[in-house]
Amino acid sequence: MAAKKPIYKTDEEIALIKESSLLIDKTLAALAPLVKPGVTPLELDKVADMFIRDHQAIPGFYKLYGFPNSICTSINEAVVHGIPTNEPLKDGDIISVDIGIIKNQYWGDSAFTFAVGEVSEEVKQLLQVTKQSLYLGIEKAVAGNRIGDIGATIQEYTQSFGYGVVRDLVGHGLGKDLHEEPQVPNYGKKGTGLVLQEGLVIAIEPMINMGTHKVKTLKDGWSIVTGDLKYSAHFEHTIVVRKNKAEVLSSFELVEKALAVN
Repeated sequence: MAAKKPIYKTDEEIALIKESSLLIDKTLAALAPLVKPGVTPLELDKVADMFIRDHQAIPGFYKLYGFPNSICTSINEAVVHGIPTNEPLKDGDIISVDIGIIKNQYWGDSAFTFAVGEVSEEVKQLLQVTKQSLYLGIEKAVAGNRIGDIGATIQEYTQSFGYGVVRDLVGHGLGKDLHEEPQVPNYGKKGTGLVLQEGLVIAIEPMINMGTHKVKTLKDGWSIVTGDLKYSAHFEHTIVVRKNKAEVLSSFELVEKALAVN
């Protein structure tokens, strides 16, 4: 069987992916005031599901590969794919909210890690460094560079803080499917991998651990946690490769505004 190749997108397709992606920022902004001690991830899931459907879109993760909910909520040592539960959030927790949306047949995919109440300085640093590594990776997503340039940049920056970069999970291309080629690791060697061309839409999503890079899957078959149970942060943007500067199709503008108000 021939290896799958990346599907380069037209400007019309990119506009539709952007619409889906920006709706995720609106959804995250709607959740931001609710992310407090005492709220349950299941409550966040219900609000997100309703918000997405009210905007004539589909919560893409719901029933995808059998996933039971509309958003992934990964708390503390959970890296990604956390199933929303009735367990209330506590002061000092962090929660990654990962959302996939389908609108007009095209996906958007983005994730943001929230601090719950007051978190420690070392946890604040983990969040800042992980988010900054995402933007440093995006800077490398320009035509003529290679996939390895993105991962190497993320790895170099985050490891300089002593953090572990998850190897078992990676970013990906997306469009009419959530997972398209190419895979986009958050580690690697500069100058290796696929040459980036204009019109390639990818989700870049650093998953950075406070300790080991190793992870394991829980008995629920979904939740992936750090090997040493130390905290993990996760930020994700959907972007398109352009000539001199990548265009970020998703956004954190509204969610960060909402957090600043609360």
